[in-house]
Amino acid sequence: MSQAHDLSLEGKVAAVAADPGHHFSKPVKDRIVLVAGHGVEGDAHGGPFVRHRYLARRRPRLPNLRQVHLIPAELFAFLGEAGFEVAAGDMGENITTIGLDLERMPLGTLIELGPSAVVELTGLRTPCVLIDRFQRGLKRLVLSSEETGPPFKSGVLGEVRAGGPVVAGDSARVRLPSSSFRPLPAL
Repeated sequence: MSQAHDLSLEGKVAAVAADPGHHFSKPVKDRIVLVAGHGVEGDAHGGPFVRHRYLARRRPRLPNLRQVHLIPAELFAFLGEAGFEVAAGDMGENITTIGLDLERMPLGTLIELGPSAVVELTGLRTPCVLIDRFQRGLKRLVLSSEETGPPFKSGVLGEVRAGGPVVAGDSARVRLPSSSFRPLPAL
């Protein structure tokens, strides 16, 4: 039996965010536009080649597997219980979802957002030192202590397969890959 059998396949978009500059947090927007093969229109991480500052300095021609960053809103509640105040866009995500256990989705999962956009999941967002610069002690909480499941709780990354507008309240529908379950790698 597949490890994906208990995953919720229907959720919602809680918020969207974008920033043309390379800042840790992104301001929440009324709407973003996803562009196939590029990412979020007007966002610093968009483009066909990696835009993550550390990776781009070392290997600028790497394919951009980090075009879109998604985080489940449920993470904010978990962090809130530990005394942290984290809201949509604060951890640099472009799309905040409700009802999807994103970090447990298999590699190659397609997330259909709104009327036409589709993001293919490529990996787990690896938490970096900037998380603790944002709020001291936060990184420790996003490193999972579970023996099974994902090693991080800081969202997922993906590539845009089909473009279109995305707004808060849009549906977020999951299409699991037909191949066997492969966990998302750290990116």
